[in-house]
Parts: sequence; structure tokens; C-alpha cells
Amino acid sequence: MLNGLSVDVEDWFQVGAFETVIAKADWDRLPQRVERNTDAVLALFGETGVKATFFTLGWVAHRYPALIRRIVDAGHEIASHGWDHQRVFTMDAATFRADLARARAALEDAGGTAVTGYRAPSFSIDTRTPWAHPELAQAGYTYSSSVAPVVHDHYGWPEASRFAFRPLADSGLIELPVTTARIRGRNVATGGGFFRLFPSAYTNWAVRQVNRKDERPAVFYFHPWEIDPGQPRVADAPLRSKLRHYARLGAMAGKLRGLIAHHQWGRVDAVAAGEAARLG
Repeated sequence: MLNGLSVDVEDWFQVGAFETVIAKADWDRLPQRVERNTDAVLALFGETGVKATFFTLGWVAHRYPALIRRIVDAGHEIASHGWDHQRVFTMDAATFRADLARARAALEDAGGTAVTGYRAPSFSIDTRTPWAHPELAQAGYTYSSSVAPVVHDHYGWPEASRFAFRPLADSGLIELPVTTARIRGRNVATGGGFFRLFPSAYTNWAVRQVNRKDERPAVFYFHPWEIDPGQPRVADAPLRSKLRHYARLGAMAGKLRGLIAHHQWGRVDAVAAGEAARLG
């Protein structure tokens, strides 16, 4: 079973957890660590022999085009993460359309390859954004991986399917939710901070559950800043945000190597194509 391995490429200060304490106007004045951290992820993937999808901000591609080229040259997929990590449910359809176009232009100019996949910042496509999937289809995207079927204080669409579905009756667009485990009738998240904070055995079990019991591929995600324990600390961030963001950063690289070794991983576009064929 080929599972989707994905990286949400954003810098340490661009995360939703800090959006109330770090202004976008200040981003260029802060220490930039996204290039070095993403290069470290590329090196880890090179060591372990896997390919992945890098859902990348247009803001990052505009400033680090050589990084995007290195990702493409290594055989990975470049996909869109929007322009500057604005949550989709804070936009209207026209603003979302413009954000998609701006990000895609930067990514394709830098990478020299077509961008056909999209992931919403903070998994922010849900019941508040009924126009989002139509806009993605109109823009020519073949798949989205923008839904987290969980209850969470920052995001979540718990009623959504846990597995690939077609959100539009008149389009081939595939929505590929990130993987959740099913525990006592509830969906429990697996990637990103959940992977850092929970024991490795939990995520390995969740992937096996999806592959063997449900006979579906898993979709895993993390961020380059999650392997960077030396990143700056934001003292005035909310306590919950600091606990989520900084916990167990030093353990992340080793845990990733273990997860990669236990399962078969590949690019998300390959997983989406397989699910599209299954759905017919």
C-alpha cells in the first residue's frame, strides 16, 4: 500500500499558532530558517530513499526559488500551500481565487513544473467554505489534501469522509483528507504535532489500521520547522501554542526515520491518482 508522505513548507513564524502575536509585516525581519530546514528534510529523504510532496507557500517560493528547484530536481512533487498561510475560511471566493493564482505562479516559475495539488493552510477547508472546491476545480487542480476530519480548536471538519472523496459531482477533483485513527468511535489526528507528542507506536498503528483494516492509503504530514530545535522562541505566544509548537522538536528527525522505515511512502499525487482510479 503506497502512502502519501507530505511536508507543509512554511517557516517557524508563519504557523497559525503565532498568527495573533507575529504580524505578517514583520516576517522579512525575522530569522529565516525555512531553507536550511527544508534542505535538512531533503537530506533525510535522500538517506531513506523516499519521494514526497512539498506543499509550499508561494511566499517561500518567491524568496527561495533555488530551494524549489532542488525539491523538483530530487524527484519530489511541488504543490501549493497558498500564498502566505491565510486560512481559507477567512477569505471569500474571489480572495481565494487570487491567492491560488499568486501562489501557483510563484511555485511554477521557481520549479519549472506544473502545480496540480493543493493543501489549505491549517486544513481550513470545511463547511464554511462551500466555494473552495469549485474554485480549485475551476483552476485546474487535480487533487486537494485540505480536510482534517477531526474536532480541533483551530480547524476540523469532523463530518467529512476519512478517505478520498469527490467533493463535486461535475468534476474529477479528489479530496484526500489527512489520516486519522479511529478510536472508540472518534477520529483522532496523527500528523504534525500529534506525531511529535504521541508515541511512535501510535502513528505506526494508525497507518497499519488504515492500510489493513480499511484498505486505504494513509496521508502523513509534518513541517520543516519541526526538526529544528534551535529555532527562536516566541515568549508572548499563548501557553498552549508554545507547548504544541516546541514540544519534542529534538526527537522529530529520529521518529521520522522510524516511520519511513515501517511503511511504504511516496508522493501525494501518486496516491491521489490511485484513489481517483478506485473511485472511478
